[in-house]
Amino acid sequence: MPAAALRARLWQASLWVLAIAPALALLWRALGDRLGANPVEALTLELGQWALRFVLLTLAATPVRRLTGWSVPLRHRRLLGLTAASYALLHLLVYMVLDQGLLWSQIIADVLKRPFITAGMAAFALLLPLAATSFDGAIRRLGARRWQALHRLVYVAAGLALLHFWWKVKADTREPAIYLAVFVLLLAARWLALRRRAPTPAAPPAPRSTH
Repeated sequence: MPAAALRARLWQASLWVLAIAPALALLWRALGDRLGANPVEALTLELGQWALRFVLLTLAATPVRRLTGWSVPLRHRRLLGLTAASYALLHLLVYMVLDQGLLWSQIIADVLKRPFITAGMAAFALLLPLAATSFDGAIRRLGARRWQALHRLVYVAAGLALLHFWWKVKADTREPAIYLAVFVLLLAARWLALRRRAPTPAAPPAPRSTH
């Protein structure tokens, strides 16, 4: 196997380990009753945090390539994005099944009355179509321009997820503040890249001499 192909396989395997390891660690802690006094809340919170971390890693792939030339995260951005959506789904399932016991009336009441759950549900609703259209066939069906426009919603989803986390933790906002700072830096990097790509307006023609 050529060295470049071997490196690509190793990077892909490493990213798969990165994707799966947090879930396995949480499962190990849950089976060993090591999630603290409120295991369901701890499990819900940590799954949500991992979803947010992988969303930010997905958004960081392009700026990292532009700043450093390192293209590995960009080549595997689909895996990072699907991992983020998977952790978000697990986060939601733990809340709905273990916390609320699939009592739909109570879940709907929570969504309508508690702003942090409203924000979280909105973030998940935006991640769903992004995960469903993350494959090559979807790009062909939608067309590259519409597909790119749809996938820019990831920034809205990330903002809503940050709001969900901030409102959830209430008083101790140190950790969500770190994620927010990373998100703002990523938005700034995108804005600067768009400014650089914007066409420079042509200079007005010099006035013609009347002499």
